Amino acid sequence: MKASRPSLTPFILLSVFAALSTMALKFSAYVITGSVGFFSDALESVVNLVAALSAFVLLRIAEKPADDSHPYGHTKAEYFSSVIEGTFILFAALSIGYVAIERIINPMPIRDITEGIGVSVLASLINLIVALILIIKGKRNNSIVLRADGHHLLTDVWTSVGVILGVSAVSLTGIYLLDPVIALVVAGNIVYTGYHIIRNSAQGLMDASLPKDIVQKMMAILNAHARNGVRFHQVKSRQSATKSFITLHMIVPDAWSIIQAHTLAHTVESDLRKNILGANVLIHIEPESQATLDEE
Repeated sequence: MKASRPSLTPFILLSVFAALSTMALKFSAYVITGSVGFFSDALESVVNLVAALSAFVLLRIAEKPADDSHPYGHTKAEYFSSVIEGTFILFAALSIGYVAIERIINPMPIRDITEGIGVSVLASLINLIVALILIIKGKRNNSIVLRADGHHLLTDVWTSVGVILGVSAVSLTGIYLLDPVIALVVAGNIVYTGYHIIRNSAQGLMDASLPKDIVQKMMAILNAHARNGVRFHQVKSRQSATKSFITLHMIVPDAWSIIQAHTLAHTVESDLRKNILGANVLIHIEPESQATLDEE
């Protein structure tokens, strides 16, 4: 029996902690300096918190075992979490854009820049550490929720770096208009991130095929077994959050016994499951003579 995937909710709780910590720090930087650039960075942390909380709820649902109503499990719930996260990101971008445009119309000086930058750097370090943990664990466990949350936090880190550099430029040049311009750049970056998160989730809900590198690995395994008159066709795959579904037809010589064909099918299925995390494999066995008729 295959070992079940360990619960990933502790890592989402880590994301919640990071969001709460960085939100408090970044809003402090905004209050200290009055910089709309720091405000835009703080608002993205609010999105991080909402996204992490929704991810926690939906990941709990996704980890429920299969039942009579959901024989293939509940893993697709992870995609809804990513859609929610992407939607909140876009909402944050609109809010930042509104505040930035208002500040362009009515520019204001910023204050205590050095102290504000120090607080923002601390927040960025927290996000960086948590982002790397989530991305690594997401890849190991094939979790779209952890990967999306990790990449979002990593984007937030780069956003913070841009804001820090921009606010520093304001301090050096005295050009206060740079502050809201930085915020608009942040908003554009957030829109780009949100679009890709929603796009990737939509592909999962539409049962997109496995990634190209996984498909190549799958075909390499099948080709290794394609000998002594055995071949494969109608190979199909789809991704469903943490699960991978593979269906194929295995053509065997007419002289083979049922036991011989079943033994090979079992070996092929085992190899696919060992090399493709979360793979569910269905193999249809066909005798050579019948397969020829099917392909005509």
